[in-house]
Amino acid sequence: MTGLRSLLPDLLVHSAPLPVDRIGADFAARFAGVPATSSACAEPAVLYPVTGSDIPVLLGMYGCEERVRGWLPGGAADLVERAVAPEHVVDPPCQQAKSQLSALPVLRTTPRDAGPYITMGVVHAHDPETGESALSVHRMLVLSADRLAIWMVPGRQLLAMHRRLGRLPVSVNIGAPPAAMVASALSSAVLPDGVGKLDVAGALAGAPLTVADGISQPVRVLASAEIVLEGYLSDEVADEGAGVSLPEFLGYDGDTRSGLPVLTVTAVTTRRDPVYQAVIGPGREQSVILGLAGALSVALCGDPALADLHFPAAGGGMLTLFASVRPNSDLASAARRIFDRHRFVKLIVFTDTDVDIRCAEDVWWAVTTRANLGADCTTFDGYQPLAMDPSQAPGWRPGGTGRTFIDATSAHPVRRSFA
Repeated sequence: MTGLRSLLPDLLVHSAPLPVDRIGADFAARFAGVPATSSACAEPAVLYPVTGSDIPVLLGMYGCEERVRGWLPGGAADLVERAVAPEHVVDPPCQQAKSQLSALPVLRTTPRDAGPYITMGVVHAHDPETGESALSVHRMLVLSADRLAIWMVPGRQLLAMHRRLGRLPVSVNIGAPPAAMVASALSSAVLPDGVGKLDVAGALAGAPLTVADGISQPVRVLASAEIVLEGYLSDEVADEGAGVSLPEFLGYDGDTRSGLPVLTVTAVTTRRDPVYQAVIGPGREQSVILGLAGALSVALCGDPALADLHFPAAGGGMLTLFASVRPNSDLASAARRIFDRHRFVKLIVFTDTDVDIRCAEDVWWAVTTRANLGADCTTFDGYQPLAMDPSQAPGWRPGGTGRTFIDATSAHPVRRSFA
């Protein structure tokens, strides 16, 4: 086995080909966990043969946090210090065959979606003037045989680069190595000047990532990806149209957008036997990816109060943070620093280090026995609402845009009683 298949010895293969528009629903019904369903379970990796296509669809690869951690031997303690520049190669696996955008089994997750969306394409771009590079994942709606509409959240590095340069060559790497996928979700603000996400991905992987030159654009491509799209962003824009964008990572439908930049595809290359990797929208995979990257981003800020960090799937890997802290830490100051630097964090639960923050029952046991919420729950006001959180939408109960932390640590005078 090669490519992503080599990472998945327990890969499940669906027994018969399915139409592309039924694959997402089948995975959601049979395998998906929180927040897609009420099942608190890790998701298996499943390969779906596709009716009328030679390229199967891979779902669930990132649906188990323990499995993903096993692919990333590099820890967070000295991640930036171990960052290593990617290695350039010729004849990369991702360019073994040529293809077309129309040949890819792009999923339409629900009948409500505005259309088929590419959901696991790691976009890479480079600014030749500053040397800055962007690495990030965005939803991309297929508009035609060679055009995609790409949604970039305001403030993202790729959008700023596009606005600065105008025409921007990019590569879209589908089935990228896990270290690149997790690094793509890191906060750029926590990285020092001169250190890019691909450099950090090398530290996560324990070896430099490999890159190659594009065949149609002056871009870098991830050499070990399953499928690579090359193209460019210009001043052309398009609307996503009617319906919803696709179910967002928290399990709710997303809003369609207007005036999105258009990515014009100029080449599609693949491995000889590629898989098309996707996520179903509200599933566990995005929560695991975002959660691992979020914990790294918070850890890279170097707060001495924090002993360990975990973003659970129930918060989409972004909104809720469980943090074990060292004794006698100033929790209010630590919480304020996190909320100010990481704008998607809505709730923090602080625990002692004897609590397993990767076990939700253990965390809520600590909340139950080591906190009285009337005194141990603190909310900071003055933050902007988060668009993906329905409880912060206009019309919800007043006061829904604050940021809150719970002190579920044992009080110092009685700490010995809580062993």
